[in-house]
Amino acid sequence: MKISTKGRYGLTIMIELARSYGEGPVSLKTIARENHLSEHYLEQLVAPLRNASLVKSIRGAYGGYMLAKEPDQITAGDVIRILEGPITPVEGIEDEEPAKQALWIRIRDAVKNVLDTTTLEDLMKHEDGESQEPYMFYI
Repeated sequence: MKISTKGRYGLTIMIELARSYGEGPVSLKTIARENHLSEHYLEQLVAPLRNASLVKSIRGAYGGYMLAKEPDQITAGDVIRILEGPITPVEGIEDEEPAKQALWIRIRDAVKNVLDTTTLEDLMKHEDGESQEPYMFYI
């Protein structure tokens, strides 16, 4: 399974909105500028997220987008499924021999588990490859 720029940039949008949750709308221009992405491309990605009721749009001079739910209520799996489609490592799994079919199912289930147990809150708190709560060592 390969996640395209649609899924990656879609997660970027959602993480940025999670960081600003409760502070009002954020413009796609701001997200694009801060992440060195195309604003036009982000506009294409936010439409399905809005249609799926994960984000809501606010019109006007100080408008933009906001999460429709709290960051801990939206998973990476929600976003990826909307932008990438179903999570499947291979097509035509039913035509595979039983051993390979079992392998593909285990891989699919492992990926689903990671995506469905990782929330936007988890992602926005993750910094530079480490969680915000560092290990405490005592000597």
